[in-house]
Amino acid sequence: MKSIRDLEGELLIDHRAGPGITPEMARAAGLPVEVATMRTYESATYTCGHCQAIVVMNPSRTRERTVCRGCMHVICDACALEKARTLRCRPFQQLVDETLTAAAAAEAIKEY
Repeated sequence: MKSIRDLEGELLIDHRAGPGITPEMARAAGLPVEVATMRTYESATYTCGHCQAIVVMNPSRTRERTVCRGCMHVICDACALEKARTLRCRPFQQLVDETLTAAAAAEAIKEY
């Protein structure tokens, strides 16, 4: 059986050859402010199965990540909140399929 950790990516920020970034730039990118003072920063990432957002995992997070039981993908906190509100699993691939189907139907009507 696949592990959720098998789906992780990696973010590596290397400041050794340059001046680095400011704390404001780190904060704007959603990274810890300490990244600005570090020469290198490495963290695990994952891609949300519902919105395709790339999430940099916080190693000091104590809450568990949400796994959608409908599609068996890790989802970001925003999509987890939406899923809890609507009780609906809507993976990104389904959204793409629905959009392409609607576009093809609209094109067929237009040609008719």
